[in-house]
Amino acid sequence: MRTDANCIFCKIVAGEIPCFKLYEDDLTIAFMDINPGNEGHALVIPKEHWEDIYVIPSALLGATMQTVKKIAEAVNKTLSPYGMNLVQANGKGAAQSVFHFHMHVLPRAKDDELKLNWGLRPGDMDAIKGVHERVKKNILA
Repeated sequence: MRTDANCIFCKIVAGEIPCFKLYEDDLTIAFMDINPGNEGHALVIPKEHWEDIYVIPSALLGATMQTVKKIAEAVNKTLSPYGMNLVQANGKGAAQSVFHFHMHVLPRAKDDELKLNWGLRPGDMDAIKGVHERVKKNILA
């Protein structure tokens, strides 16, 4: 499997760094974002290290998007947000902060004024864990 020893997401996949894991299959993993834009903000990544949309194999991109749909449906069912953004950034100019392909499942609140590049603010770990447990119960196998 393709990995990068310096990549935080590869370390999560390897179990070297803990996460609030929502879902995992042979090719992908989904977990809560610890710098959430809004409550319920989750990330979906392929287990293999691919830097961005330009290099990820199409089959793996498809598998990742299937997991994105599963997580988005679970977050939507759990939180009933006003809307949902699915965000994917490529390169520094797009504010990609981790160079391992990933999709943000980002619930929206009415008038939340969340900008596309929302910045990184550490979240409340207890609150993230609480949402993690609620969303995890709604993930369909």
